[in-house]
Amino acid sequence: MADEGEVEVRRSRRRRRTVSAYREGGRTIVLIPARFTKAEERRWVDAMLGKLADGDRRRRPSDEQLADRAAELSAQHLGGLARPSSVRWVTNQHSRWGSCTPADATIRISDRLKGMPGYVLDYVLLHELAHLLQPAHDRAFWRLLEGYPRLERARGYLEGVAATVGPGAGWSDAGDVDEGEPVEDVVPGGSIRLF
Repeated sequence: MADEGEVEVRRSRRRRRTVSAYREGGRTIVLIPARFTKAEERRWVDAMLGKLADGDRRRRPSDEQLADRAAELSAQHLGGLARPSSVRWVTNQHSRWGSCTPADATIRISDRLKGMPGYVLDYVLLHELAHLLQPAHDRAFWRLLEGYPRLERARGYLEGVAATVGPGAGWSDAGDVDEGEPVEDVVPGGSIRLF
């Protein structure tokens, strides 16, 4: 059996042909038909742990994979002009999804994004990459992001997450650049939001 922490196997008489698995707290729950032998149970638990691990790798890339994805997004949407010196996950960003320091071209992505849909992570990466080219949230900044097809969907997703978590744990575009003090955000359509 793969070492994945605590694994709980639940057998069900109603379950005939399907096997499923999910994470709950620090445990992995594997649901199997009651008729399975111990050997079938071991085989299916290992298979399901492998599938969960594959999904985790896709949704929770390493720092190196994060940097590779940033390079791909820069090439696709910014003509390869945004070239960060580093892109990495951080655990200390509780009110931002990402941040960028244009002076040294570093990008930090909140680990709260791990497990969110890929298009959401891509948007945050692209947002921070755009700051390497345009630090302020002005019209020029938003024009850089216009080509991202899921821009509004990703922003809406993040706003929804922020709304469910509550005040102080949300997200705003203001302040994700570590220089200057932007308090106005010119969003697509020309309206101005104050943060």
